[in-house]
Amino acid sequence: MKTNTAQKKPRGGRNKKSDSEDTRRALLDAARREFAAGGLEGARVDRIAASAGVNKQLVYHYFGSKDDLYGAVLMQAYQGIRDRERDLDLAGLPPLEAMRVLVEFSFDYLDENREFVALITDENSHQGRHVKESEAVEPINRPIIELIRETLTRGADDGVFKQGLDPLQVYVSIAGLSFFYFSNAHTLSRIFGRDLLDAGAVAERRAHVVDFALDALTP
Repeated sequence: MKTNTAQKKPRGGRNKKSDSEDTRRALLDAARREFAAGGLEGARVDRIAASAGVNKQLVYHYFGSKDDLYGAVLMQAYQGIRDRERDLDLAGLPPLEAMRVLVEFSFDYLDENREFVALITDENSHQGRHVKESEAVEPINRPIIELIRETLTRGADDGVFKQGLDPLQVYVSIAGLSFFYFSNAHTLSRIFGRDLLDAGAVAERRAHVVDFALDALTP
């Protein structure tokens, strides 16, 4: 008697591969929240598994160790911001507008993704150990520097940007203007007696960052 293979398929057309991908994604999402809240040292695998709704052993099955899971979360975080930058289609914009869009995005992304700030801050407290061990981190992040290089070259040729700007220095400056603000907002708020995460204060900082960055690029 012939077996009807269609009857063996799980409901909804699910298969082991899609279930595996869903489990891995759930673990990464849960781990991102846990690591952002408590850092590598404070995070607990039990809580990650419980939040993902899976058995604790699946963490080790998919990622090998807590450290490897942390590294995977970091790569996912970097990939996420780089994907969003690519979607900006800066190459299709006039150079000055392209840089304005990039600066605005860089600020807004950190404002909307405080977990990203927490993760990168925590990784730096470990001297970037997991990033140094990753072979994926350079291919993931290199395109943004090349995109900035191309945009600065177009702008310099058009006379709207200074000549000889270093794209890496420009990127670090743009990122730093926003990252420092959000990574230090709690201490700065206490020191200067003003809630820097208040919507009005954030909007004021955003406008300043955009103006400051573009002024630095233009002749």
